Amino acid sequence: MASVTTPPPAGGSLAAAVHDALPLPAGAPAIVRIVPPRGLFELRLRELWEYRELLYFFVWRDVKVRYKQTVIGVAWVILQPLMTMGVFTIFFGRLAKLPSQGLPYPVFYFAALVPWAYFAQALTNCTGIIVTNQHVITKVYFPRLILPLAAVCSSVVDLAIGFVVMIILTLSFGIHPPATVVLLPAFMMLAVLTALGVGLWTSALNALYRDVASIVPFVVQFWMLASPVAYPSSLVPAKWRWLYGLNPMAGVIDGFRWALTGRGLPPGPMMLASAGMVAVVLVGGLLFFQRVEGTVADRV
Repeated sequence: MASVTTPPPAGGSLAAAVHDALPLPAGAPAIVRIVPPRGLFELRLRELWEYRELLYFFVWRDVKVRYKQTVIGVAWVILQPLMTMGVFTIFFGRLAKLPSQGLPYPVFYFAALVPWAYFAQALTNCTGIIVTNQHVITKVYFPRLILPLAAVCSSVVDLAIGFVVMIILTLSFGIHPPATVVLLPAFMMLAVLTALGVGLWTSALNALYRDVASIVPFVVQFWMLASPVAYPSSLVPAKWRWLYGLNPMAGVIDGFRWALTGRGLPPGPMMLASAGMVAVVLVGGLLFFQRVEGTVADRV
């Protein structure tokens, strides 16, 4: 039986598709109505699975655009954290002599820069994704959540490349990953969820107020200083580490170092605080994004 989709009102600002429950005469085409969510917690995440092919094409498009017509291409994903690692090693390591938890400075810094570079890149891409795709949003319906999700997933390619380089660097210094390395995917997932949770807030806010895109780079720089990238979290007094763990990236970075090398602080109260904060930011971001989603096409 053929299906006919009734177009949404002007501006395409409605948020979800549901089948009309009214009985239809035999042979009549099915009608699909697009209506906004009726409740605060009606997230309709099931639609993401129905539009999974669209998500795949958005991710593939972002990856192709990022490396198309570039001189060094994928090598930039490797060079950027390597150069930052060199600067940190010289100034924070050799000159300032900050502790490195018994690790060689290059390994100590690179193990933190890989997840941080992913988070910074994913958050930046996610912030402007709604405005960048405003020509699509105003013309056709699809779950708007696909856009920030695609921005976060496309940056996973950079994370995977950096992870391979990180393994090679670790082995070159004679450090063999311990059994804790099996937990590394969990910390990678925590980094992805952190980027998605914060990105949902910034992408929705940027659709309402365009100056958010200008503020995010400054916030990212400040956030890096507030995270254990250039220094170990062991410098924070033990009684305050749970509070420090409210920075989700603190748990991610410490988890990366510990899982890869077996050194540093094992998961504890700080990690639980980071995981709890990620859950709060992610759920809050989903609810806020859904609230903005209904009118985003009229605002962009």
